[in-house]
Amino acid sequence: MKKAEEFKAKTKDELVKMMLDLKKQQFNLRLQKSQGQVASTTQIRTVRRDIARVQTFLNQQAAGVTAAAPVEKKTKKAAAKKPA
Repeated sequence: MKKAEEFKAKTKDELVKMMLDLKKQQFNLRLQKSQGQVASTTQIRTVRRDIARVQTFLNQQAAGVTAAAPVEKKTKKAAAKKPA
């Protein structure tokens, strides 16, 4: 599994190339799975998640977002303390 830091330093062209490689790898793993040749089915899961990460970074670059901002979680206590 690749880390998010690895994707931040890559250009759009590198990410697109990586996406194509991951899609080919996913296809080959699905083919092997259907034939009963896959030793570890967790590879399929990690490739699928890597594809999702690459797509996320490509979408962020297209939108002009440099990094994903952390989302602030609202708790029940914080919501109750808000004045009306």
